[in-house]
Amino acid sequence: MKIHPLLTDNQDIADICERFSTADFVAVDTEFMRENTYWPILCLIQISDGKEAAAIDPLAPDVDLGPLLDLLVENENVLKVFHAGGQDVEIIHNMTGKTPHPIFDTQIAAMALGPSEQIGYANLVDSWLGVTLDKGARFTDWSRRPLYDRQIEYAIGDVTHLSSIFPMMLEKLIETNRGMWINAEMERLADPDNYVNNPEDAWHRVKFQGRNPEALGRLKALAAWREKEAQSKDMPRGRIMRDETLADIAAHPPKDQAKLAQVRGLSAGWKNNDIGERLMNALAKAGPLAKSELPERNGGRRTKFSKDNALVVDLLKLLLKIRSSEMNVAAKLLARAGELEQIVAGEREGLALLEGWRYEEFGRDALDLIEGRMSFTVKDGKLQMTHSPESQKENAQ
Repeated sequence: MKIHPLLTDNQDIADICERFSTADFVAVDTEFMRENTYWPILCLIQISDGKEAAAIDPLAPDVDLGPLLDLLVENENVLKVFHAGGQDVEIIHNMTGKTPHPIFDTQIAAMALGPSEQIGYANLVDSWLGVTLDKGARFTDWSRRPLYDRQIEYAIGDVTHLSSIFPMMLEKLIETNRGMWINAEMERLADPDNYVNNPEDAWHRVKFQGRNPEALGRLKALAAWREKEAQSKDMPRGRIMRDETLADIAAHPPKDQAKLAQVRGLSAGWKNNDIGERLMNALAKAGPLAKSELPERNGGRRTKFSKDNALVVDLLKLLLKIRSSEMNVAAKLLARAGELEQIVAGEREGLALLEGWRYEEFGRDALDLIEGRMSFTVKDGKLQMTHSPESQKENAQ
């Protein structure tokens, strides 16, 4: 494979993107920094089509990333391959308002080919290529220039290995007829709605006890205020105000700005500074949370969840563990814990485990267990699942 030196020249970037525009796929990775900012700072983009690979410097003076971004978000003929690509896709969405498509994530694909649910890149490379990665440059400050050859070599290695692993994974998915199992997950990764950071939704990320509409209305208003402050200052939201402090103010709002000096987690300066004034204005405008937005009772379950229900969930988890082990897939790919609780609580609509291949591989047995058509038995020291004659007859039809 041809490895290029760090690309900083616009013509070089345009040329390699033109060559990649006719490739079947490109492996993509990014290096970024976000410890001290709200928006991630893109520091390096690595890309390979399996024949050549390069790192592109987005911090180079007067750099034009247009050809690269066109390749990633406009060219539908080239598959974009990532590993655990959520943050990479987020950065591209922040820059363009679009996401790469079509897309393939090797971490997601690995769930259909083995039991690991979130396999790290180093373990993926080791298991598929037998290569142990050098982790020496892992904690590089990628925003500093110049970058040294060892750092660039480390970064480009991410896409050279990825471009080797992807065809192997694809062949295995085709061989096992499991490609369709991950299609929906890939489309979700590419859904632009996942990367729209709406301040009005920020309150969902803050842990808060209770369902009081007035307190939750204040929580929503304060979380939106903090998000806008963080965005405008390009500062991590936690440096504006910690979640615990925000939730405390929502539950016990101060009567005036002077009382902010008494809030744990805030400095005395909040009693008369501009940001404190903006916080109080947000509180003053907050209304009760609409009924349609109130979190559901019983931890989000629509029906009462008893201790007996919890025991049935435990049985389903055992069934899930057995089935995923038999299939050698990640349990989370078949069903998530929340879905198991939902079907035990009586829900049947809109659950992925009761649709398509998941129903055939796991959902049908899960329903049989809940509805008494299947049981666990022990034979010769081994746990077995036994279906009732009625269930066996239905499955055979």
